[in-house]
Amino acid sequence: MFAIVEIAGQQFKVAKDQKVFVHRLPTEEGKKVSFDNVLMLSDGNKVTIGAPAIDGAQVGAKVIKHLKGDKVIVFKKKRRKGYRVKNGHRQALTEIVIESIVGSGAKKAAPAKEAKPTAPKAEKSAPVKEVKPAAKKTASKKEESASKDVASMTVAELKAMAKDKGITGYTSMKKAELIAALS
Repeated sequence: MFAIVEIAGQQFKVAKDQKVFVHRLPTEEGKKVSFDNVLMLSDGNKVTIGAPAIDGAQVGAKVIKHLKGDKVIVFKKKRRKGYRVKNGHRQALTEIVIESIVGSGAKKAAPAKEAKPTAPKAEKSAPVKEVKPAAKKTASKKEESASKDVASMTVAELKAMAKDKGITGYTSMKKAELIAALS
């Protein structure tokens, strides 16, 4: 039995008791990890392909150790220009061993995600009771937003607005004076 599973953004063909080097996982050494994104399962002649993943399938693994991969040299050069750059890189890896491959019936463990949405719902229900006082505040907010809108306008727009309101002497006013006259 083997499976194709996505681990840390990469796809691996894994079988039971196989050791695999994957990108660094945020799990301590000796802990167990499960991967729910199983793309394909093969059990002898029976092959199951997911669209994109198989529901209920899971691959269980144990983290053996964290290590660094071999050094990779990156050398860049442009001929006849005197440009040479040499860099090295060592990828952070995690060695895991595949302990189990479950074809169906596996449950996803996500209790931490369910706990977070419940707290904001309680906070949202309290302000709903205070609808009437909020309506009074919206009128003052509209006035503030109108003054902010006036501040964001250009001088030409402000002069046109002053002309419409019948303000005299708007042609010689500066932007600050126009805002003060319109407010």
